[in-house]
Amino acid sequence: MAAALAAASIVFKDSKTYSDKLVRGAKALYKFGRLQRGRYSPNGSDQAIFYNSTRYWDEFVWGGAWMYFATGNTTYLSVATAPGMAKHAGAYWLDSPNYGVFTWDDKLPGSQVLLSRLRLFLSPGYPYEEILRTFHNQTDNVMCSYLPMYNSFNFTKGGMIQLNHGRPQPLQYVVNAAFLASLYSDYLDAADTPGWYCGPNFYTTEVLRKFARSQLDYVLGKNPLKMSYVVGFGNKYPKRVHHRGASIPHNGVKYGCKGGFKWRETKKPNPNILIGAMVAGPDRHDGFKDVRTNYNYTEPTLAANAGLVAALISLSDAKTGIDKNTIFSAIPPMFPTPPPPPSAWKP
Repeated sequence: MAAALAAASIVFKDSKTYSDKLVRGAKALYKFGRLQRGRYSPNGSDQAIFYNSTRYWDEFVWGGAWMYFATGNTTYLSVATAPGMAKHAGAYWLDSPNYGVFTWDDKLPGSQVLLSRLRLFLSPGYPYEEILRTFHNQTDNVMCSYLPMYNSFNFTKGGMIQLNHGRPQPLQYVVNAAFLASLYSDYLDAADTPGWYCGPNFYTTEVLRKFARSQLDYVLGKNPLKMSYVVGFGNKYPKRVHHRGASIPHNGVKYGCKGGFKWRETKKPNPNILIGAMVAGPDRHDGFKDVRTNYNYTEPTLAANAGLVAALISLSDAKTGIDKNTIFSAIPPMFPTPPPPPSAWKP
């Protein structure tokens, strides 16, 4: 939440009163999180069943990075780049099958891309350089893992990367990877860096864009079933989305929690079209069941749609369409201003 408010304060910086309010809220939440450390999952909440948080250290890297960009206060950057923080957040778990997979539970891959931007454009140097260089190198490695020739992740026959290793609800991970790949390619281009290395092999930034486009094309209908997994887009899309508002008719009757179950069980298409919602997605064999009760195929989520929107926007503009400077507007100069040149010599 602190990261969200901090990022929003940059977006709305032209409205100073509102932007300042967002920063105050971000500071309060960040402070609370630092003082009251822990995962929400052990509390036994219903949310923990479906969104089990495995750790919280990555949240401090993510939050610290955005807080630094929003305030320019190096205290936040020191937290985000602390070696111990990187270790606990999983930066060195290179053998983990989920390494580099950007999700609601693991913000580290996104944090590494974000802080690579700082290194590429501002290069703050000591004492941050060591971890920033590590994050930058690891971002390069994550981008390599998205490429089929390195076999880090399997791909379906239809071309979808299996970042969750064949488990259900894959699209939330697919669109996040597409977003990071497209964004990082923009960062490299904006920094006049034509590409990156995967071991001895050099790849241009266009390779990342091609990967990102291929995954979004799959989501939007370029797959074996010719199925768009975004509701309302294209001629063929899921009609029985696992969503109460979409499946219960708006007919003037008030349905209670139990009363709505009959609409969940019906095989009829949803009476309300949930335009723009991306469903959970196909299985590892590119198959899909348009069944409302099977949420592993038909459930949309805010977490998944956030990645979809980000990926679509990142690919909707030309190369280097990013704003290079606004994100750094609160950061003071990294180095002292050089003195003015001496006056002209007069004999």
